[in-house]
Amino acid sequence: MERRQLNYHENVVVLLCVIMMMAKSSSSSSSSSSSSSSSSSSNSVGVNWGTMATHQLPPSSVVDMLKNNNFNKVKLFDADEAILDALSGTSIEVMLAVPNYMLAEISSDPSIAASWVDANVTAYAYPGGVNIKYVAVGNEPFLKTYNGTYLQQTLPALKNIQEAINNAGLGSKIKATVPFNADVYNSPESNPVPSAGEFRAEIRDLTVQIVQYLYSNDAPFVVNIYPFLSLYGNSYFPLDFAFFDGYNKPLRDGNCVYTNVFDANLDTLLWSLTRAGYPDMKIIVGEVGWPTDGDVHANVQSAKRFNQGLIEHVMSGQGTPLRKGRIDVYLFSLIDEDAKSIDPGSFERHWGILEFDGRPKYELDISGSHQNRSLVAVQGVSYMGRRWCVLDPRAKDVEWDLAKNVDYACSQSDCTALGYGSSCNHLSLQGNASYAFNMYYQLKDQNEWDCDFAGLAVITDQDPSDSRCKFPVMIAYGKRPVLMLHKKLVDILLVVAEGCVVFLLLVS
Repeated sequence: MERRQLNYHENVVVLLCVIMMMAKSSSSSSSSSSSSSSSSSSNSVGVNWGTMATHQLPPSSVVDMLKNNNFNKVKLFDADEAILDALSGTSIEVMLAVPNYMLAEISSDPSIAASWVDANVTAYAYPGGVNIKYVAVGNEPFLKTYNGTYLQQTLPALKNIQEAINNAGLGSKIKATVPFNADVYNSPESNPVPSAGEFRAEIRDLTVQIVQYLYSNDAPFVVNIYPFLSLYGNSYFPLDFAFFDGYNKPLRDGNCVYTNVFDANLDTLLWSLTRAGYPDMKIIVGEVGWPTDGDVHANVQSAKRFNQGLIEHVMSGQGTPLRKGRIDVYLFSLIDEDAKSIDPGSFERHWGILEFDGRPKYELDISGSHQNRSLVAVQGVSYMGRRWCVLDPRAKDVEWDLAKNVDYACSQSDCTALGYGSSCNHLSLQGNASYAFNMYYQLKDQNEWDCDFAGLAVITDQDPSDSRCKFPVMIAYGKRPVLMLHKKLVDILLVVAEGCVVFLLLVS
């Protein structure tokens, strides 16, 4: 199934205005956003489970890991049959999604919406099946970089999906919603404070129509907020303001005092909803997190600082200056995804709280009880052999061929760890080549013929990793068409063999 590529070019003017306000005065007002308080039935911290990886862990093993870590909410980016099967019989609350590429046909034909709901919701939402609570119709469809592609499709698609859910008799417990990027609202540059927040002028009417429909159906407004992108997009952004334990001077907006950009962003949304006539709208933060590689600010230490601070903040009941109570959030994300687009930045493949193989990157207490707890890893992971593809130390005078081959390897595999400020940026030219060759070799399932590179590479059983840069060995799972073809061929041959045996018995 085709999967969505995330695009996180947030353009929230109000976030950038934080710097302007701090420059004006130490007692100035604050930047962007709104607080959301919507308590879930239990733990209010969920997690996004993306699947844009070249080698995927077995869904059943991932679900076991979710249960072992007490994650009781998960957000999916499509209706993956294998994942839904693995979630069946658990109490984990699920938000599944209609991908953006389906919005056009679902918006134009209610029967297509009904078929999608029948196949992906009704088929699983029986007692003892999958605990589906929300259906996300699209993802960030009003994002500026989409240039209006989905503007006219989103509301009709939302209505058709909800109507199909209602007709299936599930409307009282399953609600359709739309995850928006935080760039759908902002504060004017002339008054960059949350209380001046409003939906973006060119999409205001459409957004308010969606809000009206969601509210009438008791469905939440879902928003994706990324303080990391505020920092990534502006070198003058105050670093500590992106975290929850920073030491910047508080920013004031009337009687409201803001110590972090997350609260300011949420309150800008809440003010935007208030202006639209919906001050008590239920809000869910659909995506929020911090990457661990691919940028100078993307590292394990900052990710732990942000995510642990976020969890303790949203679980505390403190809320935001404008709305008290627990905040319903889904961490982004569960596992690193090496097949994601890096157009927004190299960090896109490194949002996971777990490595590609399901190992925790850092301690994280999702209960919010201020304890340094280690997450439980995915269990029973099988790896390919302990073999690496590296630059042959005997290769001589290879500068031109080396550059071409490194470029090719990186164009096909994930070399984002080699970028500026990233975990492997310190390697030598030879180290860069070895890293690139190995990433390609692992991607290709360690085929011997994929470690050649015009005679420049060699296979070794000596791990070339150092304390900062890990040369991975790929897991032995994933979507591997050749092996699947062989399995199907074996199945066919077994059926034929059984038929032959029966035939011989009958004629003997």
